[in-house]
Amino acid sequence: MTQTESPSAGPREMRLRYAGRCRECATELPRGTRACYDPGTKTVCCLGCQVAAAIDVTPAGDDTPAGETVHGEAGHTTAPAPPPAEEPIASETLPGVAGSSARREHERRVAKREERIRSKHPRLGGLILALSDDPQTTKAWATGAVGEERLGRRLDAAAGPLVRVLHDRGIPRSRANLDHLVVCASGVFVVDAKRYQGRPHRLVEGGLFTPRTERLLVGRRDCTRLVESGLKQADFVRGALADDTVVVRIVLCFVEADWPLFGGDFVLRDVTVTWPKKLTATIARPGPLTEAQVTAVHQRLAAAFPPA
Repeated sequence: MTQTESPSAGPREMRLRYAGRCRECATELPRGTRACYDPGTKTVCCLGCQVAAAIDVTPAGDDTPAGETVHGEAGHTTAPAPPPAEEPIASETLPGVAGSSARREHERRVAKREERIRSKHPRLGGLILALSDDPQTTKAWATGAVGEERLGRRLDAAAGPLVRVLHDRGIPRSRANLDHLVVCASGVFVVDAKRYQGRPHRLVEGGLFTPRTERLLVGRRDCTRLVESGLKQADFVRGALADDTVVVRIVLCFVEADWPLFGGDFVLRDVTVTWPKKLTATIARPGPLTEAQVTAVHQRLAAAFPPA
């Protein structure tokens, strides 16, 4: 028998027992994700969109989908047992899976290319796929996923009461995502993981008679656009927090770059450029936030930026 719910009941925050898709931003919501379920329309909405729309939700209840029945003896249908009370989310906010959205995009592109080649060459499609490589634009997604996964494991190892981590978080109403969010005693670190070859360095040009400019180079590759992107990400996080007392920093973390033996990290336009080991040492430093404040900020960001 389908779980009976009054259509007049308002939306309720709960941990999903089934995967779904946000009705606002179309974000995939895995089973176990905290989201808002509307029994009247039988739709779900991610907490980020709920926060953005300023919709109040009340935790509790069951989200059994329409059409599911529970059969008793002799073919009779019986009502399911009442669901257990929802547990508070204070200490169990799901961290997400590092690199998951990049993995999905890589797999989607690989599958799309295979489908295109096999439909165009029904007889030789398998041979063409075996003898040719994926385009570089497709390989880049797998490369990025590996970088995020490696950095994610390091950050998870450093996590504790004063270091909380979120991975691969979606930005509501945007196709962009945040690789990692770290909430620690010294504030919030918005971390963008990159797996580039070469040595990162800052190039300063102009000065006396021409405008002074700073560019980020990795080897000979101009990566200044990463700085611009990182600054925008930090603005999203500051807007979600709406708390000027919490310091938000943006970090570009190059996982496999050619860093020098001593020194090497630097700051370019308020963006810290560093490597994983140095980053984990930085987030472990003491700061003004207490354990309770770290937990509160962590929960607020988890609600504002759901898993991508």
